[in-house]
Amino acid sequence: MKYELNVVTFSNPNVGLTLYYNQDTGEYDFENFMVRETFNPKLLPIMESYPEITYFGPHKSYNRSSNQLVFSIMRKVNVANQDIQLYVETGFNTAQKLLESKSSDNRSRNLLILNNEGRITYTQDEAHFPLNSLFPSSDKKAASGVYGQSVWHKETSNQGWSLVSVVPEKELNREKNQWFLQIALYFLLFELAAIGLALLLSRMVYKPLERFNMEIKNLVQSNAKDNTELTNIPEFDYLLFKIRVMKKKVWELYGEIEQKEKRRADLEVEKLLYQINPHFLMNTLDTVHWLAMMNGQEEIDKLTLSLNKLLQYNLGKMGGGTTIQGEIEALKEYLQLQKIRYDFQFDVDIDVDEEAMQLEIPRFILQPLVENALYHGVSDDGYVHVDIRLNEELEIKVQDNGVGMTPEKIRQLLNDDPLEGQKVGMGIGMKYVIRILESNYGDRAKFTIKSEIGNGTTVSLSLPVYRGELPS
Repeated sequence: MKYELNVVTFSNPNVGLTLYYNQDTGEYDFENFMVRETFNPKLLPIMESYPEITYFGPHKSYNRSSNQLVFSIMRKVNVANQDIQLYVETGFNTAQKLLESKSSDNRSRNLLILNNEGRITYTQDEAHFPLNSLFPSSDKKAASGVYGQSVWHKETSNQGWSLVSVVPEKELNREKNQWFLQIALYFLLFELAAIGLALLLSRMVYKPLERFNMEIKNLVQSNAKDNTELTNIPEFDYLLFKIRVMKKKVWELYGEIEQKEKRRADLEVEKLLYQINPHFLMNTLDTVHWLAMMNGQEEIDKLTLSLNKLLQYNLGKMGGGTTIQGEIEALKEYLQLQKIRYDFQFDVDIDVDEEAMQLEIPRFILQPLVENALYHGVSDDGYVHVDIRLNEELEIKVQDNGVGMTPEKIRQLLNDDPLEGQKVGMGIGMKYVIRILESNYGDRAKFTIKSEIGNGTTVSLSLPVYRGELPS
């Protein structure tokens, strides 16, 4: 309990020595500082006394480690059958600062303390305000007044006792006059300086800066009217000229960059369109050769026809668009080639909304997605489902029931890993799909891959609907 009380008192610098005092035995306990052996509250000067609490005037602290003047109180504590009092002193320099007779400017000042009856219980001016005499004021409620050659000001507490500050009237008037004179001079100088500075700033800084502000605002507006106004200040006019030249060059460079970016995107698409893997062509033609030797003309015709249609579609109009129907037909020719070439059975189910068949989309969107499912997931008896739905947007999903892919495998596919690219027949990777979508739709197209090992892979596209030609 003593430790907890010390925590409370030490956290408040305005509280000094505190303890619990037994008036019957004269003993004390729970003190937060060492107490002088002469501790006896009965000898303290009483400022005011009430049934439950007593206020003591300035006196030397009973804290053994301090010799400062303090104020103190004793308050009765409700303890059965015992007369226990709580004794509390002001802390640190509280009383000393309050009772200092000299202020920082060496002006004389005396303090008085009055009880409820207006009688002086503490005085620093014994000659004019004797101890235990009544304070000379006809109105006890007055907060200030003049007595003799002194001016006094009084503050009364809620308990009724008062603190009175007494200052010589001559000194107060002299200081007041000095302050009035200084304030008048400072105010006059400030007004003159403010007027001069305002005129100077308006002419030399504010107006030129306002023109600069307008030039900077117009810097980001390509259609803003060219401004030819000048400030008639050589330095500012030179900077304005440079800003206007910079604005012109910025918009010229912006136009060049815009054209270069558009051309670069077209070249990237063109490059990807011609990156057909030569191994695929050679392997397919080699298959035609062996089929010519091993099978009849019907199989060879079938293979050759599918190959020609697919190559004609892939090497068609560079970077041009197609329709959903064109993509589906090219996809079927590609699947026919794969089934004949590898002689394994896999089921590809294509489900398309009829009203979506004539919608324009970029070339080679479906084939890389299905190709990825065949090369990286589907086994001989695998299943690939292509689902195309027309809602508010064109929703395309390619789902397989293969072995699935790890996040690392997905990263390789999206970044056109060279080793992975050699395994893919047409050599058009998943990154091509992303690039062609960015080139045609910007950030309005959505591309996601979800895959779990052992549970297959789902590739989803969400494209804006254009019921005509794709936007250039």
